Amino acid sequence: MEASLLSALGISFLLVAILTPLLIWGLRSLNLTQPIRAVLPPEHQAKRGTPLMAGIILLVGVVTSMYFHPKPLVLFIGTTFALFSLLGFMDDFKKAAFQDPSGISGKTKLIFQFAFTTILLIVLLFQFNLSSEIFVLKGFSINLPISVYLVLTMLFIVGSANAINFTDGLDGLLINVAIPTFFFFFAISEKIEVQSFSLVMIGSLLGLFIYNIYPAKAFMGDTGSLAIGGSLAFLAVIEKVEILIPILFSVYLAEQLSVMLQVWYYKKTKLRIFRMAPIHYHFSLKYGWSENKIVMVFGFISWLSAFISWLIWKYIL
Repeated sequence: MEASLLSALGISFLLVAILTPLLIWGLRSLNLTQPIRAVLPPEHQAKRGTPLMAGIILLVGVVTSMYFHPKPLVLFIGTTFALFSLLGFMDDFKKAAFQDPSGISGKTKLIFQFAFTTILLIVLLFQFNLSSEIFVLKGFSINLPISVYLVLTMLFIVGSANAINFTDGLDGLLINVAIPTFFFFFAISEKIEVQSFSLVMIGSLLGLFIYNIYPAKAFMGDTGSLAIGGSLAFLAVIEKVEILIPILFSVYLAEQLSVMLQVWYYKKTKLRIFRMAPIHYHFSLKYGWSENKIVMVFGFISWLSAFISWLIWKYIL
């Protein structure tokens, strides 16, 4: 591993760990705190007043990566992260400033997500010469027409970003689940830009984890979770590992699928499959799991998913 990569990892961790208390103080001073939905359990109601949108500190990692490896692909990935973070910030700001748990409308978020994703994909295809191939097995791939590839990939990225966003529901949960996914991309990539970005995100997430672990002193909000989701989805596209997503993104997809099933089944029967969705709430309400237990179990599953994905990538793809 290059010394610059280790330096970027260490510096991003230290900067986030040192600067986050200042950010928390500023958010608290401005009363930018998390409103809690009335349907959530009592232990979540106690979190009312926790500073929101602390995920903005993760932009420190983006800047660190650009500083150590100022290359076009790093700028592209950093821009992706920043755009999705901006959208999350808009949502968080409405929640915190007006104490409105709903934030901006889902339709508005989707419009922005599709707009950002379309522009970024076009840049990838025509400025970074991304091929429209989908790799299935070693020596076998499907070369799609660009228009078809653009539509399918756009749906994949927006869907994945929202699935990852659903995972941010308990103290430290998304951080614990996202670190293995970023490590997977660091482990498989031959691109120094992807390696650098993945490592600084791991360092930044570890720095924020100190303050986000239960009981959280601050929530990253959509400012962080949407940015993590968008950047991870784009890394999958850049590295051409879309075929691995059902395994690599298993935790995120389970969270999203639980919401979709819950809504569908309730509309059909007026009954619920889960005590509450996303599914991490179900384990708390039905089985009495503590937040820390859920975070550890989901984190373990994410590490296992990353390892299995690495084995498939190394020996099959």
